[in-house]
Amino acid sequence: MKKIAAVICALTVSAAAAAQSQNFTLGQSLEIQNSILRNLARSYVDSLEFDKMMRAGIDAMLGYIDPYTVYFPEEQDENVQMMTTGMYGGVGAVIRKRVGSGVVISEPYPGSPIDKAGLVAGDTIIAINGVPVYDETSEQSSSRMKGQPNTDVRFKVIKGATKDTVDVVVTRETIHRSDVEYSGMIRDSIGYILTSGFTQGVSDELRQIVKDLKAQGAKRLVLDLRGNGGGLMEEAIEILSIFVPQGTMVVSSKGRVAAQNQEYYTKEAPVDTLIPLMIMVDSGSASASEIVAGAIQDLDRGTIAGMKTYGKGLIQTILPTAYNGTVKITTGKYYTPSGRCVQAIDYSHRNADGSVGAIPDSLTSEFRTKKGRIVKDGGGITPDITVDSHIYSRPTVSLVYNGILDDYAVKYRTEHASIAPVESFRLTDKEYEDFVTYATAQEFDYRSGIQAQIEQLKRVAEQDGMYDLCKDEIDALTAKMQMDKADVLRSKKDEILPLLENEVAVRYYFYPAGPAVSLKYDDQLSKCLDSWE
Repeated sequence: MKKIAAVICALTVSAAAAAQSQNFTLGQSLEIQNSILRNLARSYVDSLEFDKMMRAGIDAMLGYIDPYTVYFPEEQDENVQMMTTGMYGGVGAVIRKRVGSGVVISEPYPGSPIDKAGLVAGDTIIAINGVPVYDETSEQSSSRMKGQPNTDVRFKVIKGATKDTVDVVVTRETIHRSDVEYSGMIRDSIGYILTSGFTQGVSDELRQIVKDLKAQGAKRLVLDLRGNGGGLMEEAIEILSIFVPQGTMVVSSKGRVAAQNQEYYTKEAPVDTLIPLMIMVDSGSASASEIVAGAIQDLDRGTIAGMKTYGKGLIQTILPTAYNGTVKITTGKYYTPSGRCVQAIDYSHRNADGSVGAIPDSLTSEFRTKKGRIVKDGGGITPDITVDSHIYSRPTVSLVYNGILDDYAVKYRTEHASIAPVESFRLTDKEYEDFVTYATAQEFDYRSGIQAQIEQLKRVAEQDGMYDLCKDEIDALTAKMQMDKADVLRSKKDEILPLLENEVAVRYYFYPAGPAVSLKYDDQLSKCLDSWE
């Protein structure tokens, strides 16, 4: 007994010593920082902007820990609200803005103040409250458009269709763009739901949608979490409560603080615990998306399909700071019902150069689902049905990155008063050729992947002094692969056209129209459904 007591005492002393050492190191670091700042204030040759210096220091310090621990000063409180609730005070539109140009309304939200004021995609705001926007960045113009609900903002607008200049007064409202991008029936008896996030209230919306789809005759359900970067863990738990029995443990958490060591159980009565369920995921599915997918897989409640998820098993907590700021801190790790953590990157151990790496397969462990199937930790959720997503070519990615598809869709909206219903809408061959003409006049990287590699090969050969030895071969290969912009756009029509139709449809029928168009071309989903059946 004395020996046991001695061990406990030693452990207690050791823990206390570690805490004391940590506190000393923290105090020492703060003293060093303060002395440096005092010396700078007294002796630096020029005047210094200490507020900007401190912000840069805070960002660098937190960035060293992990990319999810972030400080928000008081003036960015709106960003925090948007992150957690999906709501903000504003006019409700996606805009496009380049310095030297006006603010182009790219995508109004349905029923938003912009929509109510009669502004449509293609209209251009040239002044906000009497102040021209030309010299502003997109962020500056967007900030002036936002504000407290029930306040007015005055726009001077050039109408896209008529080119008339008009003054429009828009009353700001609380804007909330739903995380549910689309829901409906596919293949006659399959209900389909696409979500883009897990902000406050999305679980209530999903619960009602599931009920509605069942009333429409859904015999199976697909919850599409591809590209869903997550959000609130509480919403993930509530979403799981729709499909599993009340009182089911669906996720647990562990952290340094005892309060973080918890198991979380569903509290609400389910809508349906038996309907066949498929969760679609990919490398963009992270955090709360992985909580949902991991629980459904571990409980053998449904089928996970698509590609391996991102692998973010960290939990963040938002805490207040001095001067009304907030800081989002990684406070724990979450674990699926089988006990696995899906975190892929080990931020606690850095290489000599400060970089971090993925957890190697050799360090992963096996776990068992409710029915005894083997699943692994350390790097995302591996689907039960794996189907690769489409990899877009370099020119197509460049079109998207440079906003050329968006710009053409806005142009199309100003030239066509209406289009066919979204279910039957298609761009004609003639209209695609019009896009080719438009895009050819724009700046974007239209080289194929192999053309880029050939150019890289030429540069390396020149650096190594070996270009003359293989010049004829490289030049011949370059000539063989050479295509002009128009030829490239025509050769990539099959992958560009669905994206273009998506953008055009959104300009007329708002954002739910985009997924409705994309579903027609979604080969990954179709293959997963075929395998499911």
